This record gives sequence, structure tokens and C-alpha cells, in this order.
Amino acid sequence: MARPSSRRPGHNRKAQYSLFASYVVAITGAAVGLLLVAVAIFDPTGFAAIRAATAELSRPASLGLRNMVSGASSLDDVLTAYWRAGSQNIALRRQVEADRNRIIEAKAVAQENQRLKRLLKLVDEDHSDLLTARLISSSSSSARRFARLNAGRWQGVRTGMPVRASEGLVGRIHSVTPNTAEVLLLTDSSNIVPVRRATDSVPAISTGLGDGTVEIRSLAAGRNPFNAGDILVTSGVGGIYQPNIPVAVVVRIAGEIAYGVPLANPSKVDAVVVERSFEEAVTRNEPASPDSAQPETAANASVP
Repeated sequence: MARPSSRRPGHNRKAQYSLFASYVVAITGAAVGLLLVAVAIFDPTGFAAIRAATAELSRPASLGLRNMVSGASSLDDVLTAYWRAGSQNIALRRQVEADRNRIIEAKAVAQENQRLKRLLKLVDEDHSDLLTARLISSSSSSARRFARLNAGRWQGVRTGMPVRASEGLVGRIHSVTPNTAEVLLLTDSSNIVPVRRATDSVPAISTGLGDGTVEIRSLAAGRNPFNAGDILVTSGVGGIYQPNIPVAVVVRIAGEIAYGVPLANPSKVDAVVVERSFEEAVTRNEPASPDSAQPETAANASVP
């Protein structure tokens, strides 16, 4: 029977130093982990400060890793699209032909709306967009669902501001540091968004489940009005989110509850737009009241 090999490195000093260094690293890591757990339990404020400082220090590394992941994802998408190019081109050609008349009608309606607005001397001004930034990381296994934004307090980002992508709503700002911000995602259990069905404006509430999906409960009495495939958009209720922002698509019905998947996937979203809250944007767009201009007019009229 073979003699079991000894785990001791013998008289090789290099092996002895390597083994000793590994023990030191392991013990140090365990001690730091226990210290952080103790700080998180007994001093939440101090732990939050440590998290903010760590986020600032790890910002360049997170940005670099995000770029690497985005590059790998885009390469996979390119290869998949190459193999499916033939069938996709045929389907897209048919879709373009079917929608051509609708596009022409939509352009005609848009031109008519612009003409009517000029006649009525109306001006559309949208002051909701604040800045464009990038998501540099997002949580995938944590109980809480956050994403890290490559912009912070110095760029004008404030707590509570909505964050959206071209695909739809991503979430809202939860906390900010000088150059980064945490985004509370739609799928977090504490994120509640007033929504409505895009087709007939049936009101509902969307709540994150913490597993990448959202729970949708109708505000109307009676049976569940939703069906698989329904698109939900923001309703504008609450004064935070602009109305008509795509939120989620219903994928499953279970009794009075519908379950959906957000249209904007944080792991695949790169650039996002940080917006002012709906209430603030509306306030900025409101014209000056006529009553406030009357005293000035009267004062000017009294001047000889």
C-alpha cells in the first residue's frame, strides 16, 4: 500500500513561505469579513459610509469590467445574428411591407399636429431629461436589486430621479455619491410603480419580486383583466415617473395576480437617461400665471 503523501512542504523554503502566505491571506480575509459583518449589524450608518467609499474606489475597475462584459455580449449577439440573418431578413421585409401604410399615416398625423400647434401658438418643451450616463454594474444574485450608475451628485443626480433606457424604465435613483449613484431596479421588492395597460389604460401596480420579475395587481375590481403579452407603461400617477414609459410585458397569470418581465434588462443596457421627476418637469414647463404679471403691467402703465 502506497504511503500517503505528506502535506508539509519539507525543507523547501519557497514552498514553506507560499504555504505561510496563503494561511495569512485566508486568516486576514476571514477577519475582515467578520469585521464588516459586525459593522453592518451594530453600525449601519458607518457601514453605509464604507459602501460609498468602496463604490468610489472601485468605479474605474467596475467600468472596465462592464466594458469587457459588453464586448463579449455584443460578440455573441453578432455571431447569433450572422447565423439567423436569412430568416430574419425575410421576416423583416414582410413586416416592413405590412407597416408601410401605417408609417405613412403616422407621419401625416404628426405633420397635421405640428401644423395645428403652430396655428394655436403652442410650444412643446420637455425639461425632463437631465443627463445620459452608463450602467457599470448590476446585482444578479443579491436579495436587493441595484445597479451602479457612472454619474453622481457632481453631475446633478439626486435621490428619487427616474432612470430609463431606450427599451423602457430601469428604476429610480436610490442613493448618490460624488461620481456614482445606486439605481433601485424595477425588480427590487421595495420598488412600486403605478402602471397601466397600453391598449386600454387599465390601472395597476407593479412591484418587484427580487428574482428578475415583477408582480402586477390590477386596481379595478373583479377578475384579473390582464393576459399574457400585455404591455404595461407608466401612468404618471405619483409624480415620479413620466407617463407612457414602457415598463414590462405580462408573461404569466396566476389567479388575481399577473407576473411580468421588465422590458429593459439592466445586464444588457449600456446607456441610460436620468430624468427629473414628472412633478418637477411639469412645474418647469408651467407658464407664469397672468395674475403675477398684472402688478408689473399696472406699474408700467402708471409711469408717465
